[in-house]
Amino acid sequence: MPNTFGKLYKITTWGESHGEAVGVTIDGCPPGIEISNEDIQFELNRRKPGQSEITTQRKENDLAEILSGTFEGKTLGSPVQITVTNKDARSKDYDALKDIYRPSHADYTYDIKYGIRNWKGGGRASARETIGRVAAGAIAKKILKQKFNIDIVGYVKSIQNLVANVNTNTVNLTDVEKNIVRCPDDKIAVKMIDMIKEIRKTGDSLGGVVELVCRNVPPGLGEPVFDKLEAELGKAVLSIPACKGFEIGSGFNGTLMLGSEHNDEFYMNNGKVETKTNYSGGIQGGISNGANILLKAAFKPTGTIIKTQNTVTNSGKEVEFGGRGRHDPCVLPRAVPIVESMVAIVLMDHSLRQHAQNHFID
Repeated sequence: MPNTFGKLYKITTWGESHGEAVGVTIDGCPPGIEISNEDIQFELNRRKPGQSEITTQRKENDLAEILSGTFEGKTLGSPVQITVTNKDARSKDYDALKDIYRPSHADYTYDIKYGIRNWKGGGRASARETIGRVAAGAIAKKILKQKFNIDIVGYVKSIQNLVANVNTNTVNLTDVEKNIVRCPDDKIAVKMIDMIKEIRKTGDSLGGVVELVCRNVPPGLGEPVFDKLEAELGKAVLSIPACKGFEIGSGFNGTLMLGSEHNDEFYMNNGKVETKTNYSGGIQGGISNGANILLKAAFKPTGTIIKTQNTVTNSGKEVEFGGRGRHDPCVLPRAVPIVESMVAIVLMDHSLRQHAQNHFID
């Protein structure tokens, strides 16, 4: 079961939803970087359950503990181990699910692939696995900010048919964090919150889109063939639980345009090459061009709902099933820091790869 992502900035996540702990091992983190539990905790608090009335009510502090790879507050260059202890797992909520395949979950596919599965909370298929990604992303974000002044800002762009109006050139973390749905459009945010509350009452769930902008990304990151930067970003984002779609730049809307409309014409700005438009989403030929990287991630409605559905057991018996336990009626607000983290990990990895390639002879 592969659990490692990246080539130079390499992360391995571990742990199960209802196990003793979850976490991450980061290999390839540069030495001399000042990091603390507080740096990581800020991002984990944005991801943790029970943070508002529209998220799962599982109560976890998700306190990060750095176990290795640092000395006197700085990274050593050796593997950084970060762990978070599970405190509020209620495995009894899943006792009735031992033999049942929940619709749109990994229960059936895990059984088919491995012949065994952890039915308590979904095991490795649970979004609780993403704690390790967010912890590793927090460190990557800090390094990218210090080295390149890169800003990575994600937010909820849409929930069902409610679509926010957001200026990608100016949106910032403060705009995103000022409401519990993480939508920087105040009027739409109120409607989103009301919609989530109403759908929770009915025992159902909602999906939507997270949009993200990366500003100040240096040109030259990415590879021109199999490791194109958009391909790496796509793999990273699509690996997040419940993510079912990925777009970069104009995405599918670009198919409706003519080449003369879609091409990003170049011009010189104070001796710097820039583009008049950015339909490419900051990446051309698989390599960053210095413009803002713009991407979208589509998340399906939460799989666990209270409404009764039809399913089967692992013995092939047809049964009716109604969800139990504590789950998000909409994963979008908590997905924002996860998308940001995976993007940061990719940019960190490719920054190190670009440095290694260009400075090999120095």
